[in-house]
Amino acid sequence: MPNFPVTECFAYWRVLELGSREIVEGRVNPEHSAPSPLLSSYLAHWDGYYYWQRAQDGDWLVLVHERAPVRERWWLHALLFVAAIITTSVGGAMFAGVVDPWRLQTLLRPRAGFIFSLPLLAILLAHESGHYVTARRYRVDASPPYFIPFPAALDLIGTLGAFIRLRSPIFDRRTLFDVGIAGPLAGIVLAIPILLLGLHGSTVLPGVATQTFAHQFARFNGDPILIGDSLLLAACRGILGLHGMVEMSPLAVAGWVGIFVTSLNLLPLAQLDGGHVAFAMHPRAQVIIARAMWLALLPLGFVWSGWWFWAVLSLAIGRGKLVHPPVIAPERPLDANRRIVGWLAVALFILTFMPLPIGP
Repeated sequence: MPNFPVTECFAYWRVLELGSREIVEGRVNPEHSAPSPLLSSYLAHWDGYYYWQRAQDGDWLVLVHERAPVRERWWLHALLFVAAIITTSVGGAMFAGVVDPWRLQTLLRPRAGFIFSLPLLAILLAHESGHYVTARRYRVDASPPYFIPFPAALDLIGTLGAFIRLRSPIFDRRTLFDVGIAGPLAGIVLAIPILLLGLHGSTVLPGVATQTFAHQFARFNGDPILIGDSLLLAACRGILGLHGMVEMSPLAVAGWVGIFVTSLNLLPLAQLDGGHVAFAMHPRAQVIIARAMWLALLPLGFVWSGWWFWAVLSLAIGRGKLVHPPVIAPERPLDANRRIVGWLAVALFILTFMPLPIGP
C-alpha cells in the first residue's frame, strides 16, 4: 500500500487484500473528516480510488489501490465481438426478408442485417460496459465483455448475449450496487430510443385484430412471429399513436430485444444484476425474494418454456444456490439516493417484464 498517514487520519482502520487490490478502510478522526488540508493533500495524490461513507459513528474513508492489473486478452474479446456482428447480422437479414440463412451470400455479405445487428450490439455493449467501467472505477478486477455468437437460425437473434467476469471479491454493498445497476441503466438508455425509432418505421395493420398477449409481430425467415408485450412497450406504442397490429421493423426488434435483455438481467436471482441490487438493498431478504421469483418461473414455464431455461441457468450461475455470495463488509449501508435508484430498478423490471415474450 502506498504511503498514507493512517495513524494521523484514522481513529481505527483495517487493511484487506482482495486479489490485486489493497483496501484500507478506516473511521476518520473528526479533525480530518472535512477533509483537512493534510488529508486533502494525500487524497489529491492518491494512486487509486477512494470514496466516503457517512455513518452514525462518524465518517469512514475507503481507499483502494491496485498493485498489478491482469493483462487482458483483448484479441479474444475483439474476435468474439466480430463473430457476434456476423451472426447477429445474419439474424437481422432474416428479419429483413432473407429467406435462406445458410446461403453463402448471406453469410459473407450480411449488410442487410446491419440495421438490426449494430443497434442490438450497441445496447449489449452499453450494458456490459456499464458494469465494466463501474467495476474498474472501484478497482474491482473485472474482465472486458465477452460476446457469445450463436447461429441465428437456432435462436433468432444470432447471439446469447454478453457478460463480464468479476475476478475478485466485492468489498461492500455500495460497490456491489453500483456495479450491478450500471449495466441495466446504460442498456435501457439506448434501448428505448432505438425501440421508438424502430416502431416509427414499422408498419401498422389497423384492420388486423390483436392477440391477447401481443400487439406486434415480426417476420423471421418469411414466417410471422408474435412479439410479446410489456408495459414499457405498450407505452412506446401509445407515445407514437400506434393502434392495431404492428409489423415491427428489424430496428424495432433490436430495441425490443434490448428491453427484454434488461428485464432478464433484472430478475432477482443468484448473481444476475437484479440479484446484486436486491442483496445490496436488503441482504437478508434477497434469498426470500430469489426463492419466490424462482418458484414463480416454474408455472410461467407453461406459458413460455424459456422460463424453465432461466430457472436452470440461475441455479447453474449460483452453483445450485439462489442466495447471493456475501461481500467483505456487508455492514456498510446504502445511502438514501442509492435506495431510491434501487426502487427505480424494481419499477424498471415491472415495466419491462414479459410473461410471454415470443409466440408462434
